[in-house]
Amino acid sequence: MRGPLSFCLGVILLFHASFLASPYDGPLYDSSAHTKCKVQPEEPLYNGGILKNQALDVHPIVGDNGNTDYWPAFVLQNLTQGTIYCFSSWVQINGASSAHVRASLMTEHEIYNCIGTVVTKYGCWSFLKGGFELTSSSNFSLLYFQNSNDSNINISIASASLQPFTKEQWRMNQQNKINSERKRAVTVHVSDGHGDKLQGAEIMAKQVSKDFPFGSAIAKTILGNVPYQNWFVERFNAVVFENELKWEATESKPGQINYTTSDQMLEFVRANQIVARGHNIFWEDPKYIPEWVRNLTGLELQSAVSSRIESLMSKYKEEFIHWDVSNEMLHYDFYEQRLGPNATLHFFETVHEADPLVTLFMNEFNVVETCSDENSTVDVYIQRMRELKEGGVEMDGIGLEGHFTVPNLALIRAVLDKLATLGLPIWLTEVDVSSKLDQETQAIYLEEVLREGFSHPSVHGIMMWTALHPNGCYQMCLTDNDFNNLPAGNVVDKLLKEWQTGPEQGQTDEHGAYGFYGFLGEYQVTVTYGNRSVNSTFSLCKSDETRHFNIQL
Repeated sequence: MRGPLSFCLGVILLFHASFLASPYDGPLYDSSAHTKCKVQPEEPLYNGGILKNQALDVHPIVGDNGNTDYWPAFVLQNLTQGTIYCFSSWVQINGASSAHVRASLMTEHEIYNCIGTVVTKYGCWSFLKGGFELTSSSNFSLLYFQNSNDSNINISIASASLQPFTKEQWRMNQQNKINSERKRAVTVHVSDGHGDKLQGAEIMAKQVSKDFPFGSAIAKTILGNVPYQNWFVERFNAVVFENELKWEATESKPGQINYTTSDQMLEFVRANQIVARGHNIFWEDPKYIPEWVRNLTGLELQSAVSSRIESLMSKYKEEFIHWDVSNEMLHYDFYEQRLGPNATLHFFETVHEADPLVTLFMNEFNVVETCSDENSTVDVYIQRMRELKEGGVEMDGIGLEGHFTVPNLALIRAVLDKLATLGLPIWLTEVDVSSKLDQETQAIYLEEVLREGFSHPSVHGIMMWTALHPNGCYQMCLTDNDFNNLPAGNVVDKLLKEWQTGPEQGQTDEHGAYGFYGFLGEYQVTVTYGNRSVNSTFSLCKSDETRHFNIQL
């Protein structure tokens, strides 16, 4: 946006309120979420949406075990393809002390096995939030609830809501959040040495760095590869090493520790002023644990893990902004099986003592990708985070891998809403889209996921899992081996440009001021008045207040 201050502020106001004014009169997304059960349910979101005044019925449903049980369900008519449906309800159970309740959708065409889940406890109401998008329109559908293990318990539903959003409405809600959470108003005041306002001073402001960390995994293939390095540095301000810091890579044989490759990669990081995540200290999946470690038990294993932490932390203290401490611990538990139930807690405590300023992450898959994986539903993740917090863990963060096939946007946002109640930094740590899809489809889905992450206020950074190798990437590449963009790379470049403030040019008004609305980050500003010129810098950090910056000529 350009122009004098009065015009600028008007445009800023329009940006913040554009979704309230004509021509957009659609629904505003409700980010409300609850992660603790309550004696009474809250009122329904959106006043119930299209479920307002609709009665719950009971329908026979064939379960995963082949048996037919009767579960509560809503009958839905005329659901349309291309619409994003946000669903929420409060759930209570009888007949068990706790249960994993799953909401599913059955149309005449297919079954959407999970559109939302909640872990419920007897005697109180728990909040389920999710949603879906149909692959084809449906005249008749059932939205039903069942215990995920098919055991026949009584499920009660209250304050259910189903709110449709068109794709345009969804995008406008996203853009509003981006404008309010990722940008800030700034006013540059220009005066002379006597303090007199200077009208008509030429302003040129340019964003030179971004506040939001956005990057990708790299591998040792980037070492010595100048074209790859240049391509990467032109785009990204954050990085994670794909495999080079994992235990198998640094100590494949006991006592033979080698950090040569990771040291060289860190030199690249430092030389280009990029922030780096540490991935990972331990990986719970036995398949990726060094063979010699898998054969250890008791005191020998305890000694090995203590040496691993001490070696890594003494070598790289304060080098990384994060550490994924115990990777995929909701799916695997190698160390807790052999060292006891407090092994993971001890890992976090020891790492924090060794490097008190680094943020320590639980990193997990299938939290935002789906709700069908009972090992890593949002409630299971939250419960484990709370256990770590109660055990004394400090400086913790939420790591969501994000290996998608077909992303469910309503579910992604609902999961982020629930995780946000913990008040911890959330990162999408390994985003990619399955290679089972063609490159154009990968790009479409990648853009959807990246927009979801960037527009959610509680997401503090995004990393893609797109390290380039001669034979390709893990699932999705951004370029070919000659660094020509593939469709996914074009999406990334488009979003990088969209999420950066272009050069701002204009003149100060009668108040000696020029205002604009910029993405958070660092700026260079040049002010020219007559034959006088001055260069300066300023920062835009998160705030609801306008940033005022004074320059004298």
